[in-house]
Amino acid sequence: MALEIGGISKNFGDFLAVDDVTFSVGDGGIFGFLGTNGAGKTTTMRMILDIIRPDRGEITWNGTPTRDLPRRAFGYLPEERGLYPKMVVEDQLAFIAQLYGAERGESRAELDFWLARLNIEENRKKTVEQLSKGNQQKIQFLAAVLHDPEILIMDEPFSGLDPVNAEQLKDAFREMRDRGKTIIFSTHQLDDAQELSSHVAIIHRGRMMITGSVQEVRRSTGEHYVRFSAAGDPDLGWLDTFPGIHVFRRRADFVELGVPDPSVAQSLLREAVRRDLSVTRFEIDYPSLNDVFLSQVQKMPEAMQPTEEELAAPVPA
Repeated sequence: MALEIGGISKNFGDFLAVDDVTFSVGDGGIFGFLGTNGAGKTTTMRMILDIIRPDRGEITWNGTPTRDLPRRAFGYLPEERGLYPKMVVEDQLAFIAQLYGAERGESRAELDFWLARLNIEENRKKTVEQLSKGNQQKIQFLAAVLHDPEILIMDEPFSGLDPVNAEQLKDAFREMRDRGKTIIFSTHQLDDAQELSSHVAIIHRGRMMITGSVQEVRRSTGEHYVRFSAAGDPDLGWLDTFPGIHVFRRRADFVELGVPDPSVAQSLLREAVRRDLSVTRFEIDYPSLNDVFLSQVQKMPEAMQPTEEELAAPVPA
């Protein structure tokens, strides 16, 4: 394991923002750090970067405390914009890369590559304030990578992006992963993490809930999910009393069911055939990361369960 977060805690006055959080991030891959708004994700990431220091615990990279690493080891995309709005894009990015210690020629070559890769070459002579929000986010990403860091810390990188820009940024993540970089990104959109990450950690109100590979976390509930629909019986009301299943949610065109094992799902399929239903969808899968999160928080005391505000629009965590 390359990055070890060991028992870190952080108080701000009487408020305990991060409480005894422990997880590991392997070298060279994409790691999703997940949770609702205000869960403690940003505080934890800033401690990894040594912007703030934990009150307790230790954070190391290959055995070296991260506070002792050179700044060039890290690339950071903050949730809030950190660019100079009136400065020309290419000059600003070259300046930031040199602040991190990159050679001017090296960073210029990388800049040319990424401007073409992200389809924003026409913006190199513009100021940041002239760009759309999506293109500003791409420039913020370039500011984090042009100095060739080993570790990329990305805080809510897809927040507010349209689908086209979000997909381009995801491709950029994959490019950096393929270069052997270690990427940690936070999000409260768990579908993004399930798509991109090999491993994840889920935090809630400053406390670690679960961590592991995406498959391990999705299997942790001990359930399987069935997505089921049948022509000629859109209501499927008989499912509510079928033994061994529970109706997790009803969608517009299918029903999601929780089952303890695939044999129950097969019994369900046989019952549909017995009823002469034309089955149009039958899929067995593990719960999504979002469903795992909901399952975890439902087990918590009521005082620890997320509010509507925590599950709503993004705010600094």
